[in-house]
Amino acid sequence: MIRFECDYTEGAHERILKRLVETNDEQTSGYGTDPHTEQAKAYIKQACDAENADVHFLVGGTQTNMTVIASILRPHQGVIAATSGHIAVHETGAIEATGHKVLILPSDDGKIRADQVKDCYDAHWNDVTHEHMVQPGMVYISQPTENGTIYSKAELVALNRVCRETGLPLFIDGARLGYALAAEDNDVSLADIAKLCDVFYIGGTKIGAMMGEAVVIMNDALKKDFRYHIKQKGGLLAKGRMLGIQFETLFEDGLYLEISKHAVDMAKLLRNALAELGVSFHYHSTTNQQFPILSDRLLEALKDTYSFSFWEKTDELHSAVRFCTSWATKQEHVDMLIEDIKRLHPSSVWQ
Repeated sequence: MIRFECDYTEGAHERILKRLVETNDEQTSGYGTDPHTEQAKAYIKQACDAENADVHFLVGGTQTNMTVIASILRPHQGVIAATSGHIAVHETGAIEATGHKVLILPSDDGKIRADQVKDCYDAHWNDVTHEHMVQPGMVYISQPTENGTIYSKAELVALNRVCRETGLPLFIDGARLGYALAAEDNDVSLADIAKLCDVFYIGGTKIGAMMGEAVVIMNDALKKDFRYHIKQKGGLLAKGRMLGIQFETLFEDGLYLEISKHAVDMAKLLRNALAELGVSFHYHSTTNQQFPILSDRLLEALKDTYSFSFWEKTDELHSAVRFCTSWATKQEHVDMLIEDIKRLHPSSVWQ
């Protein structure tokens, strides 16, 4: 089985494994106070052009989203997100379990707009019974979105502006941030991200690390006692250097963006080949997630050899599916998938 259903089917980049072995016998202090973690923080601050940032390392995305959001909101507040946002769909109510509601906004492409945020904020405060309702307390987006789409710099600037006007902190989920940064039409840098939001994280789990996410806090008001929140949510790893070493390796010489680009290149190879066959796509994605619309009979013929994710039915005979490449995807596997689709294309299973 050749797997394209997600970008965390492989273990970790060989250079990370090598570094973990090389440092295995070192004795260091725990809970992320070791020299490797400090060096990783320094590399990330440099990459973000943000010496004033606070950097913290957690194990996984859901844990990170829950910890960050719960640390920001007051008990009566909720977090604004797209209806397809990860915190609204794929985190088993983790945010709600902390006592906070996810306030969803409609979205066709996974993104939310500045005017939607402003309308949501105004609708709350213009209601004479607003104290009877959950108050919008922050804004959550992901870069890229669940649909593989990316926010442009202009869109982030607009969101930043409305968040400043309304006093709503802006949080960017960067579980796949490297794949957005490597997209061919991306015009946003890590430094831009750092300037345009209050807190974000750089995903490692889906981009070469065995596990780990790097939280970058820019807003001074959100920095106080964050390690207390990490500990209370069960995220303060005793062997914290295991996270530090991985991000040290990813950021010391550009490995993070290098392997992110590989995944995007593999996705582009697949996208271009399918486009040449006349295949249409459910979303316009230039990241590592591609959403072709294929006949159900063709998909049935593929599923014994390839794994992929069903997204939604588009009509009685066709479905949108997701093929997801990763930092470790082999070009030979992409080539095999393309050739199999080409082989099936003229046949009746395509119709």
